[in-house]
Amino acid sequence: MPLSRALGIFPNRAVLFAGVAAAGLLLAAPAARAQFSPPPPGTQVHDPSVLKPPPGARVAIVEWEDMECPDCARANPLLKEAAAKYNIPWVRHDFPLPFHPWSMQAAVNARYFDTKSKKLGDEYRDAVFANQISFAEDPNRLRQFTEQFAAERKIALPFAIDPLGKLQAEVKADYALGQRVGIEHTPTIWVVTANSKGAPFVEVVDRSKLYQLIDQAMEDTKGATTKSVARR
Repeated sequence: MPLSRALGIFPNRAVLFAGVAAAGLLLAAPAARAQFSPPPPGTQVHDPSVLKPPPGARVAIVEWEDMECPDCARANPLLKEAAAKYNIPWVRHDFPLPFHPWSMQAAVNARYFDTKSKKLGDEYRDAVFANQISFAEDPNRLRQFTEQFAAERKIALPFAIDPLGKLQAEVKADYALGQRVGIEHTPTIWVVTANSKGAPFVEVVDRSKLYQLIDQAMEDTKGATTKSVARR
């Protein structure tokens, strides 16, 4: 039974409507607070086995990225600068999100340039991030951009970059690895360590603290011995 009838109250329609609206706002308030509540503290890591530096390194940055992701483009210069400043590896994994139409092709293109040299592949990734907004206007421009990138470096770009699908399989393997770790968004970034006195890996949730986290990782691994292995 409606509360107003139980109390013997019969409001007019305007008052009734106002009451219903007010009740609706009260009911919606918890949902609004939940919607704008702070995000979770970080990724729930299911498999930490790959969250470690390459052989021979004490500290590294490990990232899962989507080349069509605007936030990845914003993070890219900072990560590049940090890796250079501290002279530490920056391990970049592919995680092309299904709703980004050209991210998979961009990742395949980068893998093609990796076959020439890893430095060239990363240079292509950086260039795509720097020009990302132009591809949003016309996805076909990615091919034109890639052809120009190759021509400027005197590389013959084949019409079919990945005819057997081997490079795409590598990208998909990176995506599957990310799922195994627990990746849910891009970019997801960690500072990882070997033989550390502190945490073996820390997610960079607040990128303004990246240098602080690297400083701590360098301090925590000071004096640590790592097996020196030549890297590609």
